Amino acid sequence: MHIIVNVLGIAILNCTERLTVSVLRTATKVANSSVCHKKAAARKMAADIKFNSSLTSSDPYYKPVLIIGQLRHLNLLKFSNVSCKLDSRVDETTFKHAIACLHPSPTDKCSLYLDCATVAAVPLKCSRHNTPSRSHAITRLVRTHIMHANEENVVIVCDRGDLFASACAVARAFPLYSRKTSGGQSKSENYSQDEVMDNDDNYDSAKPIINVEFIIIEKDGQVCEEPLNSTDILCIEEAARGIRLAARIVDMPCNEMNVSHFVKEAEIIAKELCIKPTVIRGEELRERGFGGIYGVGKAAAVPPALVVLSYEPKGAQDTVALVGKGIVYDTGGLSIKGKTAMPGMKRDCGGAAAILGAFYAAIKCGFKENLHAVLCLAENAVGPNATRPDDVHTLYSGRTVEINNTDAEGRLVLADGVSYAHKDLKANIILDMATLTGAQGIATGKLHGAILTNTEEWETKALEAGRRSGDLLAPIIYLPELHFSEFASAIADMKNSVADRNNAQPSCAGVFIGAHLGFDYPGVWMHVDMATPVSTGERATGYGVALLLTLFGNYTKCSLLQSIAPNDAEPPTKRVCRD
Repeated sequence: MHIIVNVLGIAILNCTERLTVSVLRTATKVANSSVCHKKAAARKMAADIKFNSSLTSSDPYYKPVLIIGQLRHLNLLKFSNVSCKLDSRVDETTFKHAIACLHPSPTDKCSLYLDCATVAAVPLKCSRHNTPSRSHAITRLVRTHIMHANEENVVIVCDRGDLFASACAVARAFPLYSRKTSGGQSKSENYSQDEVMDNDDNYDSAKPIINVEFIIIEKDGQVCEEPLNSTDILCIEEAARGIRLAARIVDMPCNEMNVSHFVKEAEIIAKELCIKPTVIRGEELRERGFGGIYGVGKAAAVPPALVVLSYEPKGAQDTVALVGKGIVYDTGGLSIKGKTAMPGMKRDCGGAAAILGAFYAAIKCGFKENLHAVLCLAENAVGPNATRPDDVHTLYSGRTVEINNTDAEGRLVLADGVSYAHKDLKANIILDMATLTGAQGIATGKLHGAILTNTEEWETKALEAGRRSGDLLAPIIYLPELHFSEFASAIADMKNSVADRNNAQPSCAGVFIGAHLGFDYPGVWMHVDMATPVSTGERATGYGVALLLTLFGNYTKCSLLQSIAPNDAEPPTKRVCRD
């Protein structure tokens, strides 16, 4: 009863404040009409995310605030920990009663002051296959409860171990690409990577600003009073830029993000990192033996390309190659998709977009080993020069492939990519990432990518990296001795699509790629199929960037990434394959 009375008191207080604020707003409406118009226009613009090392003072009436955390963490807060965000509008009693009213199922929120100050709780439960950060819930809460004002605040209350994943979750909530017009005019917003990399110098002054701040709960339950150090903030900023870059590329339609546009994006990244890219395009691909990439993209008006960005610091011991599938649009080729299956195929470049974003962020975070980004770019189009079913192509591995399904094109370009990484780049760790199979979503769900690898140690590492980054993974079976027979051909080394579509499709598709690397490859090979988590609804997620930064965190100089990177621990169920 005491709580109910207090809640009613809060409601009455808020109603009184609402009436007062309504009068104030009405009185100033005419005088500030031009300002209001500017704010309304800003709501249609992509937001600029600013990560702060500590909480800054602000009035929620002018700069709305959203406080998000697990209920157990919110209960540990003292009002003094958040008073600088609420002091002028919310008192301690109101804050404490609001926390007491939260009953997340799976999430919950309570207004502290109109809709301008809100506290929200993420789900209580977290199974072993979920991320402890509850990053997906954070993204949904931010998207749902942000006010679209000129400047806003998001405060995340979390463990130190969840700091990186939580920051990445907020970044996913603010896409960069939009072609919606503003105020009935034809102007639309699309921020290029040049603008994203520029430190706010060229941003429109009306562009909304999202201040993201953190309250860290230590292991002993105490609230950390120290601000985040500058290197942690830098790491988070670069990761967020990489995520938003990847999401923007995936969101853009093929008429604005064809192969040439993608090559330009890679060149911009290379310039930012002082790297000279290697670009192999068009007929040169055929002449140099890249039969997979060339065969897939030769029918398109814009020729296919292989783009390689290489970073080779002194003293490096390992060579890591990240290979991305960049099908900028997938009609299915002559094995054409149906009218309901084709929309959304602009997202088939999600693997290459994630590789580009992760490569950029990894270098900015001080990558210590050799790192290569191999982008396999093509448009799978229909035309007089299109690959036909029954054609036979020789791929960069030297192996021949009989085409029995032109809509199984991603594995062809990736086969060339991993072969190049092995033969030319001499990589001892190769990871390919792709929106490869629709069956991935059936096998591992909408939120988990699928991981297939020739080493159990790195499978364990990848799964842990997924949980710590928020880009979740689930393992699929690696069984080439039984699955490769699905590709048997009477006239070539293999076909490109399975005989039995009911036999572990995501695994078989990955095994096809591995076959061109060689099943006797002595290094580490990982294949990530992220066909479903590449987007949620009609928006790209930037999936893969945070995962790769976390997985290879120990290869960087960044203390934050090192703290969450998987250790070289022995896998619990290591098995030796005996002849």
